Amino acid sequence: MRRVLLPGEQVIVVTRPQPRMLIVPGLFFVVVPALAAYACAWVVKGGPARLVPFIPKDWTPWLVAVCLGLAAWVLLGYCLPRVIAWHATRYILTSQRLVTRYGMLRRRDEQVPLATVRNVAIEQSLLQRLLRSGNISLETGYPDGMVVPDVPEVATFRNFMLDAIGDLPKGEVFGGEGMSYNPGEARPWETREGGRDER
Repeated sequence: MRRVLLPGEQVIVVTRPQPRMLIVPGLFFVVVPALAAYACAWVVKGGPARLVPFIPKDWTPWLVAVCLGLAAWVLLGYCLPRVIAWHATRYILTSQRLVTRYGMLRRRDEQVPLATVRNVAIEQSLLQRLLRSGNISLETGYPDGMVVPDVPEVATFRNFMLDAIGDLPKGEVFGGEGMSYNPGEARPWETREGGRDER
């Protein structure tokens, strides 16, 4: 990130999405190998022959290979892609921009200059409230806003963003191309709970 910083720009925080998306893959990573080991032991002890008498004992290596193959398919086809997707997603807040990066092999970057942000909103489900994460919606005055999903410590991240917007030079806060300044409209850093006194 330091190589692509603009003059005078500083990195404030770098984070990833809330790791709750790794709970199910983590459980599978523990349970599936245990079930595969149990199934292999059951096959080696002759369980299939007792269950279905016409299955020959020569099939034992193939049945063991099927158990191991199913376990590998779950781990490599379900768990690993989700871990990689989480690890390859980054939210980078600088003193001038919010950058979101997705993907490892196929990368997608989205950037929003903080000077164009007119409103910062937080949306939380019940689970997100319990985990102190949430989705941040940015209104930039353009038809397409930006939503940053599942940000951990979402209130702190929003406060960092509002502080960075407040520290921008006064002439550039609403200096985005095509943006109109409305003196009667509350600025994003004035909408924080408690008003200006918290800063």
